[in-house]
Amino acid sequence: MAMNNSSKSQNPLKAKGQVNDSGNDLGNDTVNAQVRDLFEAYLEQNGHRKTPERFAILAEIYAYDGHFDIDALLAHMTSEGHSVSRATLYNTVDLLIDCNLVRKHQFGDKVAQYEKCYRIKQHDHVILADTGEVLEFCDPRIQQIKATLEELFDIEVLHHNLNIYARKRTKDELK
Repeated sequence: MAMNNSSKSQNPLKAKGQVNDSGNDLGNDTVNAQVRDLFEAYLEQNGHRKTPERFAILAEIYAYDGHFDIDALLAHMTSEGHSVSRATLYNTVDLLIDCNLVRKHQFGDKVAQYEKCYRIKQHDHVILADTGEVLEFCDPRIQQIKATLEELFDIEVLHHNLNIYARKRTKDELK
């Protein structure tokens, strides 16, 4: 899958068990079992079929480190010998979004990007406008701002989304 994060690795599909920048063990059998159980329960509660393709898609997403788009996921799954259609991918990813196992991002005019979100540390994004590369960061000051807003406006912050669009400086600009 095409990876859009700060990793410079030539192979964007990293081995299961690798720790991501957020400090979460992505191949952790416990997390994988929890994710599968949550998805299975969601499918049952909402009257959806529990198909091998849906669980294969879930497994591929949770074995992956970074952001991905549907076309990249389709290409990867096809190359791995999975027989899934683009429609099945879109439908399954929509279900995974609905049960809070995947998050969708629309970074500017680019195609939608997705990332897993179960037990993943909250983070924000810097999107490099010229390359589309997505960098993730976490700054505790953002949590302080949220706490200040809650106190100031007597609210409870349920979610936030911070995307910073930037470009790399040229060597001439750094002088």
